[in-house]
Formats: sequence, structure tokens, C-alpha cells
Amino acid sequence: MSSSPVAAQRFPLPTDELARVAAAVLAAAGKGGASAAETEVSQAVGQSVTVRRAEVETIAYNRDKSIGVTVYLGQRRGHASSADFSDEAIRATVDKALAIARYTAQDPASGLADPERLATHFPDLDLYHPWDLSVDDAIRLGREAEAAALAVDRRHTNTEGSTVACNEGEFIYANTLGFARGYRSSRHHIDCSVIGEDEGGGMQRDYWYSAARAPSDLEAAAAVGRIAGERTARRLNARQLGTTECPVLFEAPEAGDLIGAFVGAVSGGSLYRKSSFLLDSLGQAVFSPQVSIREEPHLPRGRGSAPFDNEGVATAARDVVRDGVVQGYFLGSYSARKLGLATTGNAGGSHNLIVSHGDDDLPALLRRMGRGLLVTEQLGQGVNPVTGDFSRGAAGFWVEGGEIAYPVEEITIAGNLKDMYRDIVAIGRDVDRRGSRHVGSILIGRMTIAGR
Repeated sequence: MSSSPVAAQRFPLPTDELARVAAAVLAAAGKGGASAAETEVSQAVGQSVTVRRAEVETIAYNRDKSIGVTVYLGQRRGHASSADFSDEAIRATVDKALAIARYTAQDPASGLADPERLATHFPDLDLYHPWDLSVDDAIRLGREAEAAALAVDRRHTNTEGSTVACNEGEFIYANTLGFARGYRSSRHHIDCSVIGEDEGGGMQRDYWYSAARAPSDLEAAAAVGRIAGERTARRLNARQLGTTECPVLFEAPEAGDLIGAFVGAVSGGSLYRKSSFLLDSLGQAVFSPQVSIREEPHLPRGRGSAPFDNEGVATAARDVVRDGVVQGYFLGSYSARKLGLATTGNAGGSHNLIVSHGDDDLPALLRRMGRGLLVTEQLGQGVNPVTGDFSRGAAGFWVEGGEIAYPVEEITIAGNLKDMYRDIVAIGRDVDRRGSRHVGSILIGRMTIAGR
């Protein structure tokens, strides 16, 4: 059995070498005349194996390292990066950042995070679980997933393959305020995509995946494949719909996109640039009253867990939406200063978002909807961040009498996110926890469906 390159090469450099590089970057910035500076030094290793039709299609390894440095000359800012950790490369990278800063306009909002906001408590969030996965074992798991998918239905004639991947990373963030901390993390996944052909020659594909910090938290490869096969089989013999208006139920994996659009609309960059459909929404009822969203950055093994953000600012649990009303934005120090507000510890993005839900599972939501559309796949972008207009290609199932009647394809669902958020009727308890947005299926009272 072949060994795992990830295990054999686990982290090219020791942790104290990352700390040394970070200190060298800040020292070079000070010698170059920077009034302040910050750096992130990181390294990562990974392995990905893809199997298709039981044959190995790709075996890929990554072994990366990087330095990012930001320097400040008063209120002027410059940034540069490098993958070379040598002393000469460090000096050259810092010099490049300083040169950029000298030709950059003054910006009163630029600068390091406020010192009093920097993290001083660093809980163990259980984010690092290496997977000593050999190439042979990855191939075996990929074959198990693919075989399970094909075995679901004789009409499954092809696959897009199954991928088994393990990844580990480590970083240190440091700045001239004296902050210097980092940690290791891991992320692994198994996925499978299968293609089916119905009696009329129509072809459908669907997929499934499992992702987790720890390999022990992954679904079994055969289970991933079986679910992928079942999802493909139920889409065969899909029909088109005529244009209509009806309730729309977004299956949990698709419902996360609705929450993602909200996060983008109330994030600092969109707000201070006035390119958001939710300007001045703080304290306003944006969602229906049964919707609450809580940010939980310290969930053990959470995909979006972190003790501090990209500026070293401490993260903390908070209500983002309570009973439909927006309680907070997602801000880093720069965007907060532009808006005259305080950072929320979200430089780099949101953390784990926990969306409230009711007691209904997916079948119960279908019965509650009665007649309408269940969306299981969305295509394209189709969201205007300035107006909130929403229009995306979709596939899924037509529902009659609270039960799935038949699969549908080649349709477009349309509405405006402001209306859609206020028209949320229910959120299911079938929560998808594979990513950083934990949300169940979302039932919206009415949308426009454009078909043939």
C-alpha cells in the first residue's frame, strides 16, 4: 500500500519557522520606515484523488506556503505577497509593499485594528484532525462511492467521478501592535457525481458530498455514492413547467445561497460602497418574524470557526437577526471606520451562521406547501446585489397534494430578495451542517416560475 504524501510531508516548515518569518517581515517593515505593519505567514499540504469508471483519473498533491504583508505609512497602505521565505525575498516583498504605499492616496479609514479589540483568549476549537490517507485507500474509497452510486439504478450509465481529498493548513498572523498568533486546521471531503439516462434518451446528473474537519465525521464513501445515485435517479424523466406563480421550497443545500446573499448585502464593502439592496437595514425587519440568525464562531470543529478574524480581532457569538430584525452587520476595521461603526470581528467574512428552524422535516414542509416547486439545484448567478432582484435557472420537483409528483428542469425562478425574505413561511429542521451556514429547507410563500 502506498504511503500518504500528506502524512510524509506534513507541513514543510516547523511552526517556529513561521513565527520567525513573521517577525522578520515586521522587522523589515520597521527598518523600511513603516509606521505600522501586519503579516500572515501560512503553509498548507493536501492530496486529492479522483476515480472515474473505477479507473484513477487524477492524483494531485499541493504543498504551498505564502507570505502576505501590509504596511502603512501613516494613512497610506501597501500590500505585497511572496511564496519565498528567504531573508532576501522577505526584504524584497516588504520593499514592494512600501513602494506601493508611497504612491497610494491617504485614507483615514486605513490602519491596523484597534488594540483593545485584539484577541487575548484563544480557545481550542478542535479544528485540526489530520487524515493519514494513503493514495491506495483514497482510490478504494472513490471506487466504493462510485460503485454504490451506479448500483442504485440500472439507468445510471456514466459518472463524473468520485473525489476523495484531505487538506491541512497552518498560519500565523502578526502585527506591530504585538499580536502574533495562529493555529492549524484541516478539511477533508468525499464527493460523487453520477449520470443517468431515461427511456427517452434524456440525461440527468446529480451529486452528493460529505465534508468535515475530522475524517471520523465524514459520511461513509458508500453512503455518499448511494445518496448521489438516489438523487440522480429521482430526476430522470424530468418535465418542463408552464409559467406560473406558486410557493417555492428550497432544499436545505440550496437554502444556504439565500443566507449567503443576505451576508453579502450586509457586509461592510457592499454597505460603504452603497452597492447593497439592504442599505441602512440595521434595526429593520428584513425577514419574516420567525427567522433568527446567530453567529457562533467558537463551534468545535465548525467550518467557519475561528478565535479571531483576519486582523486579530476577537470573535464572539452574537445575534445577527432576531425575530426577523437585523441586529448587526459583518464588518472589519476598515469598513467599520468607513461607516462610522465598530468592527464586528468579521474581517475575512462571516463565521458559523446558525439559522433558526421549526419542527417540520422536508416531507412535512412538502405537505405544508401543498402545491408548488421543490428546488434541488440552482444554476448561474442571477442575483443583483444592488436591487435584490433574483432570477436563477433551476431544477427540482413539482409537488401536488403535499407529495412529489414529478421532476422538472429548464425553469427559471424569479423574485426580489426583499420580498422573498419577508415571505419566508417556514424553515425545516433538516439542517445542512456541511458548511459554515447551518440552515434547513426554506419555504417561500410565492415566487414566479418561468417555463416553456
